[in-house]
Amino acid sequence: MSVLSLQRDVDDLVLQLKGLVHVRALLETHGASAAELDAHTNEIARIRAELANRVKVSS
Repeated sequence: MSVLSLQRDVDDLVLQLKGLVHVRALLETHGASAAELDAHTNEIARIRAELANRVKVSS
């Protein structure tokens, strides 16, 4: 994987993570169900792990 490709992947994951965190906060504010919040929390954890893996691979 090229450095540029890896950087794009990392940038995409960071953007996705930020979006999920913001949406989860909005859902929480607007009284979303525990299941909806859990789904976003789980996806946030998955993206964080993927991001950590990509960064680890690049170093």
